[in-house]
This record gives sequence, C-alpha cells and structure tokens, in this order.
Amino acid sequence: MGKNNQEYEDFLLLTKGAEAELVEKKSRFIATVRPVSSEEEAIAFIDEMKKKYYDARHNCSAFIIGSNAQMTRSSDDGEPSGTAGKPMLEVLLGSGIRNIAAVVTRYFGGTLLGTGGLVRAYSGVLKEALESCETARQHFGVKCKIKTDYNAVGKIQYLIAGKEIQTEDTVYAENVEMTVIAPIEEYDRLCKEIVEATSARAEIEEIERLYYVQPIE
Repeated sequence: MGKNNQEYEDFLLLTKGAEAELVEKKSRFIATVRPVSSEEEAIAFIDEMKKKYYDARHNCSAFIIGSNAQMTRSSDDGEPSGTAGKPMLEVLLGSGIRNIAAVVTRYFGGTLLGTGGLVRAYSGVLKEALESCETARQHFGVKCKIKTDYNAVGKIQYLIAGKEIQTEDTVYAENVEMTVIAPIEEYDRLCKEIVEATSARAEIEEIERLYYVQPIE
C-alpha cells in the first residue's frame, strides 16, 4: 500500500496569521505571522514587512515550508549572529505549525539588550503572536469512492459512523456512490470490513492520497 504510515506525521497548518508587540528597555518589537505555501511567498512577505517598517533598525525573519519542514530559513538582519532569526525559527519548529513565515521588527530604544536579552525578546514576542494564530490539523489519508447497491449502503454507513472517516459526498442514483476520506492507518482495514459486510458487493476505488483537515478534538 505504498509508504510506511509512520512517514506521514500530522502537522498544524497555519490558516490565519496574527501580530503581537513587546517593549523591552524602550526597544519596540513587532511580530507579524502569516501563512505561506512557497519560498517565493515567504520572501515576498518578508519584503513587504521591510517596506512597511522601512524605518526600523531590524526586520528579522524565519519561515518553514512543507509538511515535514523540508525548507527552513532564518535571518538576523543585522542583529548579532544567532540572537534573532535562529531563536525565531526554533519557536516556529517547536510550535508544530508548517507553511508559516514570521517577521519580527525592532525599533531600537537606545539600550543594548545583550545576547540573552535579544533571544528572549525575539522569541517572546513571536510566541505571543502564535497564541493568536488559527491553525488546522492536517492528517494523511486516502480519498476513495465506494459504489454499492441500496441493500448494502446502510451497512457501509454504519461502519463509517464508528470511525474517523469524513464523507465528502453521497450520490443516490441507480446505485449509491459515496466519496470518503479515511485516515491512512484505517484505510486497509476499512476496505476489508466493507468487503466482508457487503459480501463483496461494494466496489472501492482509490482516488488519491492527500493531507486533509482533521478536526481537533
């Protein structure tokens, strides 16, 4: 059935970004978080923030692209190495959210914060912004079409009702066609149970394998 299920880990997808602000020893830190789907989108967002806050001393950034964080980037934008972009990226990675970009803008207040102070400020304001973000859990699954006669549809609906399976569409015509998405770890067992419950009268056609939004309980 393809790859091992362990390769498909759940992740959080950012659906709505947010902002937060922190003042530390007269330095003003503004965190802006936004969903992005590619490196190009992330770079465009960072450039947009640099133009918006053109008069700021620093616009530090970090972003993650891909369900398994296949691409990560960070920038200190003139701050001492490792005091801004890297800790920001660590906050993003630790959140479990993917396809996300963040820019923390700093207006210098005249007082040096030191390495530890900078790390705390950049990390802290980003964590505040993340608390206001909206996310959706993505789970890997199989979309399939189940074709059956009217005598067996009740048995199939009963099987589906007891599992974490989403019904996308049901068409009642000469026969019944149900389009469902099943978690990857449930798919093989579901197929077997449907075949057994309907005495092999139901046809199951795999449409695609995909990440889909799974409700957070």
